[in-house]
Amino acid sequence: MNLDRRTVLAGLGVLGAAAPLTAAARERTVRVRLVTERGTIILALYPDRAPITVANFLAYADKGLMKGGSFYRTVSPKNDNNPATISVIQGGLGAGGERLPPIPLETTRRTGLRHTDGVISMARDTPGSATSEFFICLGDSPALDFGGARNKDGQGFAAFGKVVEGMDVVRSIHDAATEAQADDPYMKGQMIEKPVRILELSRN
Repeated sequence: MNLDRRTVLAGLGVLGAAAPLTAAARERTVRVRLVTERGTIILALYPDRAPITVANFLAYADKGLMKGGSFYRTVSPKNDNNPATISVIQGGLGAGGERLPPIPLETTRRTGLRHTDGVISMARDTPGSATSEFFICLGDSPALDFGGARNKDGQGFAAFGKVVEGMDVVRSIHDAATEAQADDPYMKGQMIEKPVRILELSRN
């Protein structure tokens, strides 16, 4: 599986108010504001658990690089083309924009985080290829954790934060209309007809 738009993203990928925080979230967190055309999502990032991944995401925020990006993909059991089904929305810079260098993969085995409801994680192709693309989980998706069945390499994805406000916005994007076709057949039925623009990513 592949959650990176540049490889044409093969393989991806609560309650209106704040989602409950895990034990990890009670540790030191950094909050960021992700403003979209459909509303604002507030994220708590875990720098003590996933320092490399959080630093990368904050660099996109601090440099203003995510402005002009979008949420462009929505995956659910009804349109998933992988037997290890998930529910996520995927966003980032897509085919355009300035990307920072790829970062090492901080697996969930290393960080102790899991792909639970509201968790944000990095999209990737091969391990160590993540740059600007990310996804947010709707519901628990253990297939995305280390050892999960979503990717053949079994390394999973790098969870690094959680939605604390704005899951209603996440659900709205998840329900967006999709195109019937896609450049990559794996993503058939998953590409959002009118991608939801990211207006701002900044520290909250």
